[in-house]
Amino acid sequence: MEQLFYLSDLFGVAVFAITGALMAGRKSMDLFGVLVIAIVTALGGGTLRDVILNNHPVSWIRNDTYILVATLAAIGTVLWVRLTRPIHETGLLIADAFGLAVFTVIGTEVALQHGTPISTAVIMGVMTGVAGGVMRDVLCNEIPMIFQKEIYATSCIAGSLVFIALLQIGVTHWLATGMAMLTVLFTRLAAIRWHLSLPRFHLLDRI
Repeated sequence: MEQLFYLSDLFGVAVFAITGALMAGRKSMDLFGVLVIAIVTALGGGTLRDVILNNHPVSWIRNDTYILVATLAAIGTVLWVRLTRPIHETGLLIADAFGLAVFTVIGTEVALQHGTPISTAVIMGVMTGVAGGVMRDVLCNEIPMIFQKEIYATSCIAGSLVFIALLQIGVTHWLATGMAMLTVLFTRLAAIRWHLSLPRFHLLDRI
């Protein structure tokens, strides 16, 4: 199970590195800029989670495979786009949704392993999923996806709660992980496809 957890973490790193590289490409950055944005996107959420949970040293410090995977994913994305054709914005959103699903469950799992309350585990899951993307968007001078109209963080909350609930009723760990990831992924993709959003609060000035 630990090996599966580790491989899932590396997969999430690769996917989020791809989204970072794609965003950097949209901003016409040089290769160094692409690598910086990719690595920040891939490792930012997990780093923030580990710092808050006092989980030291953080993953990429004790294992340089994380930076290697992020770097290779970024370079691979650059080569792929140069040799084929530019990826549409929808491709960026779909890749981001996959990374969101993986990192949300991993963040929740790490928090639970540290004996945190359910509410904290959910927050850590959401933070792991969204923080890297927020850093990416801020560095690229974009409005972070979490603040845009489609459901984003809400899908992380749903996936985290599904993961915790399934574990508590005795579902096997691998099945709970898969169901939780699918919850995040399908919720996010549905929001992108049909422009689903939460109700907005409009404060109107009274005359």
